Amino acid sequence: MKTTKRFNHILAMLLLCGVSSCDLNEVPVDTATNEAVFGSESGLDLYVNSFYDQLPNTDVGVFQDDDNSDLVARNGVDNYLAPGALSPITSTGWNWTDLRNINYFIENAEKSTVPTKNHYLGVAHFFRALFYFDKVKRFGDVPWIDRTILVTDEAALYGKRDDRFEVMDKVLADLNYAIENITLTSDPSVTRITKNVARAYKTRICLFEASFRKYHTGYNKQSTAGAWYEEVVKEANSITGFTLHEGTSLDKAYREMFIAKNAFPDETILSVALNASLQVFSSANRRFISPTYGNRPSLTRRFVNTYLNLDGTPFTSKAGYQATPFIEEVKNRDLRLKQTIRVGDYKRTENGVAVVAPPNFTQTYTGYQPIKWSYDERFPFDDESRNDNAHIIMRWGEVLLNKAEALAELNKMTAADWTATIGALRKRAGITGATLHTLPTVADPYMVSFFNGKFTNPVLLEVLRDRGVEMVFEGLRTDDLKRWKLGELFQTAPMNGMYVPALGEYDLNGDGIKDVYFYQGTKPASTTPSIAFVDVSPSAAVGRLQLSNGTSGEILWNPGPREWADKKYLYPIPEADRTRNPELGQNAGW
Repeated sequence: MKTTKRFNHILAMLLLCGVSSCDLNEVPVDTATNEAVFGSESGLDLYVNSFYDQLPNTDVGVFQDDDNSDLVARNGVDNYLAPGALSPITSTGWNWTDLRNINYFIENAEKSTVPTKNHYLGVAHFFRALFYFDKVKRFGDVPWIDRTILVTDEAALYGKRDDRFEVMDKVLADLNYAIENITLTSDPSVTRITKNVARAYKTRICLFEASFRKYHTGYNKQSTAGAWYEEVVKEANSITGFTLHEGTSLDKAYREMFIAKNAFPDETILSVALNASLQVFSSANRRFISPTYGNRPSLTRRFVNTYLNLDGTPFTSKAGYQATPFIEEVKNRDLRLKQTIRVGDYKRTENGVAVVAPPNFTQTYTGYQPIKWSYDERFPFDDESRNDNAHIIMRWGEVLLNKAEALAELNKMTAADWTATIGALRKRAGITGATLHTLPTVADPYMVSFFNGKFTNPVLLEVLRDRGVEMVFEGLRTDDLKRWKLGELFQTAPMNGMYVPALGEYDLNGDGIKDVYFYQGTKPASTTPSIAFVDVSPSAAVGRLQLSNGTSGEILWNPGPREWADKKYLYPIPEADRTRNPELGQNAGW
């Protein structure tokens, strides 16, 4: 699919006479082949295929986007959070080539006589909405351009940016146009833009915008947030044909979606198919498992504590939960936990033989080692970028969460709504009890603290609990923190790991074999083959692990200093682009 998309993109771009720069002063022009493209349905279809390259890159994948969030401990600190690393000089992303490609198509397709042209125009409007949503998230105010820019159009080339809220109103109009005009309602391969794809993305985009307007109070747009939450609910209710994937066993149903070569169409709304025969891969295994290739992302204990017990009660309601060792804390928990990280009897295949695979401290910092997107086979996936499991970028589970959050924010959640959204997700996760159908009435103090006291509504807090658990490593968390105006968590969320009662050897999966040896000072001897030695000597140095109480306590990982400032809710306009057009101005604080 990706290879085909690239070919189609190249072919379509040839018709645009060399649009290759990111400068606003370069423009596609008509060619003698214009009629060949816009005069036939096959030509229109070929052209819109070029837009699919806007979808998330499959090699890095949405699975890496959460590495910078409050839920994950990782190797090093990204330039977004490293002190002094992000600036107008280093900022990127002010690129408009995709928009010119889309606008050129819209202008010409509108003049086409092909009877089915409105479907393809709907797809183009969908991708323009996607393009502008990403730009507004990144830069705030941006110039709204809905036509092909001529080199003589100085007003567009060198004008000011438009108000982000006005641009988002136009994004909503583009989404509505797409929903009204796209005729494809379902796609067995779940790789094409359909009416339901546009609806699902509308729930994501409107939820972001509603929260941004509500919580970024400096813009004084709180009174307009409700209408955007209502759009989320309305569009979620319009989506048909999907259900939560349950597979053959709830022990496997959640994870098997993310390691399937072909996405399951019962829950997946949109994916990018990878293909070994076409040499189209991702690097999921290497980025999660390799000690050198990726970020070595590991869940934090602060987040793992939010997974409920199987009986629906909070894990943090148990007396002494803070000092519960790993082997005990992962028992009888929400089944999504054992399908997200290595626990218990998890096995990997090496040379065709299944072997027990406990958390590996040569690969994980906290002990909560992810498996959600990674194949269980070690070779060749851990050492080469050869994952060909489908890259899921939109699914029904997210739509349910988007709807639930909007209803909670509107104070309109009913018991029936709860049962059909959060209750359904928890049921698929093996959770039992009243929590499946009864609205919570008391706020969990752990969850209140988890969000720095920002949210106190018990219904909303439980929705957000499940949003984190259900969607981790699916690329939404950093946007969530930004829309909720909780950017401080990028800096302050602890990178903590499992509880270690004392120095010494530990069996992490209950098979009777010691897996890790925590020590201080001189490395000790051990008779256990392949045991991982972890030096937790007290140290403030970057790149060191230590224990919170000295010789016991939670593992603490120090990736280096992280810095948050509210100006980072928006990236700075790149200096080179401001030099070219001083009218762009600069975002506050930069």
